[in-house]
Amino acid sequence: GGDHTITYPILQAVAQKHGPVGLVHVDAHTDTGDRALGEEIYHGSPFRRCVEEGLLDCGRVVQIGIRGSSYDPDPYRYSRQQGFRVVPAEECWGKSLVPLMVEVRQQLGAKAVYISFDIDGLDPAYAPGTGTPEIAGLTPGQALEIIRGCKGLNIVGCDLVEVAPMYDISGNTALLAANLLFEMLCVLPGVRTL
Repeated sequence: GGDHTITYPILQAVAQKHGPVGLVHVDAHTDTGDRALGEEIYHGSPFRRCVEEGLLDCGRVVQIGIRGSSYDPDPYRYSRQQGFRVVPAEECWGKSLVPLMVEVRQQLGAKAVYISFDIDGLDPAYAPGTGTPEIAGLTPGQALEIIRGCKGLNIVGCDLVEVAPMYDISGNTALLAANLLFEMLCVLPGVRTL
């Protein structure tokens, strides 16, 4: 639904209950910016604010599908300095992400994990209805591999953000988002699937 700012207060609440959590973050952007138009809290800064407040177990954060324009010559530097694993989109092109998710499950272990999925992690050919589309993104099949690859993790919450239906007259972005949310519900602990 809303912009990625919503993940920040959600993770504040989640961390109150579970302590610092691991994170599977699918996005075109790292969302670790510091300020925009003088504001510290905006859709490009939630994960920097979460790091500053100790809400994330930084060695258990994976950002997948990162790409696109930036105001910084090294846009992944902050994430990597915090210990995040950054998987740029180009490392995902033309291949299954099942092997990646095996590694991710090992990295995240048995402790609490949150999934945050920005629809712009997908290529705008599939999901044009978003405010900051970036070319050369993930496919819907890869999105399913990521989400289904989270099965077995101790998932304590999830979101899907940045869907803007008014930018997609076909309705495909909303359809894709609804299906991805359904898939997230299916991988929650204790959910039985066929």
